[in-house]
Amino acid sequence: MIPSLHLAIPKGRMYEQVVRLLHDAGVDLKVGARAYRPALSLAGFETKMLKPQTIVDMLQHGSRDLGFAGADWVAEKNADLVEVLDLGLDPVRLVAAAPRELLVSGQLPTGRRWVVASEYQRLTEAWIKKTGIDADFVRSHGATEVFPPEDADCIVDNTATGATLVANGLEIFDTVMHSSTRLWANPAAWADPGRRERIEHLAMLLRSVMDARSRVVLELNVGADDLDRVIAVLPCMKHPTVSPLHGGQGFAVKVAVSRKLVPELIPVVRRLGGSDILVTAPTQIIA
Repeated sequence: MIPSLHLAIPKGRMYEQVVRLLHDAGVDLKVGARAYRPALSLAGFETKMLKPQTIVDMLQHGSRDLGFAGADWVAEKNADLVEVLDLGLDPVRLVAAAPRELLVSGQLPTGRRWVVASEYQRLTEAWIKKTGIDADFVRSHGATEVFPPEDADCIVDNTATGATLVANGLEIFDTVMHSSTRLWANPAAWADPGRRERIEHLAMLLRSVMDARSRVVLELNVGADDLDRVIAVLPCMKHPTVSPLHGGQGFAVKVAVSRKLVPELIPVVRRLGGSDILVTAPTQIIA
């Protein structure tokens, strides 16, 4: 019997997006009475819910084979992990922010010693060293944005939109790093052929949903005289699917294209002779 892979699911703000991605990939999470140990519908996985920071620790320790966590906490803990897949979920920036009145030309001026608060000690101390400011570090444990001005001069914290920082009278003046939710593997699990095969299978399922979310299927009819001109302007993953219409009345063309291109692509296709255009959203795309 093949041992189960030990998967960690993140609690908190990452949870809903990760679970939705799994669901769209055909993998459901069933939470029973033991809420922290949900069952995965994909065979061969033992699952536990943990805080993202703890997931990084457990992956590093080796008690978890793979799990979802932000790149910021992997960097903060300097964890030696394998990045299997960047899901692009929960994109945030780790930024430095301070009250506007402290900044001169958009930066903290020299000539005095500052206090910087953050949950991210290693990254913040590295940022202090890189920027060359004279500063002391103070660890926060959540709600870092309320430290200034009484308990710190500036902060290093993650933000998606910056709205919370603005609401607390803070202005972003530097970006430390960009982060998103990613699937990570313990190096030993990744090096084991049997476990790696199952990890890559899960990653393939997740990637198929991510690819589908960024694309649409464009279907259209076109006459024989216009076929080559239409094909020439259609971006596609490999090659378009072209089928003859009944009675020799032209061709049906089907391609998967980037969702962002559709508004500009449709009028071009119509001008070149395309008609009966249908746009549908795929659920999974596996190249």
